[in-house]
Amino acid sequence: GRAGVTLTAREPAGLFHAVQTLRQLLPAAVERDSRQRGPWKVAGGTITDTPRYAYRAAMLDVSRHFFTVDQVKRYIDQLALYKINTLHLHLSDDQGWRIAIDSWPRLAAYGGSTQVGGGPGGYYTKAQYRDLVRYATSRHLEVVPEIDMPGHTNAALASYAELNCDGVAPPLYTGTAVGFSSLCAPKEITYDFVDDVVRELAALTPGRYLHIGGDEAHSTSHADYMEFMRRTQAIVAKYGKTVVGWHQLTGAEQVKGAVAQYWGYDATGAAERAQVAEATKVGTKLILSPADRTYLDMKYDRNTDLGQSWAGLVEVDRSYDWDPAAYLAGAGVDPGAVLGVEAPLWSETLSTSDHIERMAFPRLPGVAEIGWSPQSARNWDTYKVRLAAQGPRLTALGIDYYRSPVVPWPAE
Repeated sequence: GRAGVTLTAREPAGLFHAVQTLRQLLPAAVERDSRQRGPWKVAGGTITDTPRYAYRAAMLDVSRHFFTVDQVKRYIDQLALYKINTLHLHLSDDQGWRIAIDSWPRLAAYGGSTQVGGGPGGYYTKAQYRDLVRYATSRHLEVVPEIDMPGHTNAALASYAELNCDGVAPPLYTGTAVGFSSLCAPKEITYDFVDDVVRELAALTPGRYLHIGGDEAHSTSHADYMEFMRRTQAIVAKYGKTVVGWHQLTGAEQVKGAVAQYWGYDATGAAERAQVAEATKVGTKLILSPADRTYLDMKYDRNTDLGQSWAGLVEVDRSYDWDPAAYLAGAGVDPGAVLGVEAPLWSETLSTSDHIERMAFPRLPGVAEIGWSPQSARNWDTYKVRLAAQGPRLTALGIDYYRSPVVPWPAE
């Protein structure tokens, strides 16, 4: 009736997302953490809404720079506001191992003891990690943990000499180069290591997916990569999880039901796109994270002080203005193979919540809308006006967003 609002949904997540919609219909002041004067009025009417894609994700790299449980929770709250339903945590890399593994304790204790630039690093105890997962679950986000293998593994190689082919542990690494490290695919102990890590991580993971990385394995021979991925995927399946890997996984044989995360961009060659398309023909599903659209660590323009620009400069309109169904259609990918979209945030240059927020906002809401709204309802010229209206809301939430010149922000 006139005096109330009724929310209905088929699942609890639907009700939760309906509440987020209701939040957006209220004045921006509702987001302040101090008492505000009412009454708050909501326009009458009926909203019927369902998401376009089931997988609407953001990734946070806690390896290059470590972020505390509270910092990750803050980001989870921001993701939930825009109906993101998946949080991919990049838990290991050359610069840091961030999750306690009981059977290999030096991974976290030693491998987690630094970060890019040589800061103190850090890692999550199992209790802290479970708390993070619980928190995400309470906001209807499924956590996808990633242990990147066989490359991006210097933190592990530094922690255990026996994981190296020559039996010599390299020093800890605090730079930002990629592609120089590799687990030793011919050694049997490598698979004991993978089995232990996957077993302990799967036990911490109520969600369906376990991400095994697989990108930039430039120091692993093709034959070794094929064998490593064959055995590692079997281990993930043994512990009841669905494999996700970066799209380089499509260069190896994929286990049935595997998911590949595509991070190519305009400069990605036709052969690589064709390989990904071929994989979808045998049932591999895709998460789309084109680096020059959804990578939230790409600079907005030449003057952006944070982030990188190897995939190009990504202004807010470029980040928004693409269609997942059409994106790889030219390479032969059926739209039905696309599970959804993900916005990764790599942290080579980011070390604070303020850094995260300046790079994620205002691009993240656009990626969230790409995942949620039908293509027919999406248009940059109308979206930029709706996005501008989010400015006062972000300010009320204490989010220091980038005031992009392509968006008509109201004077605050």
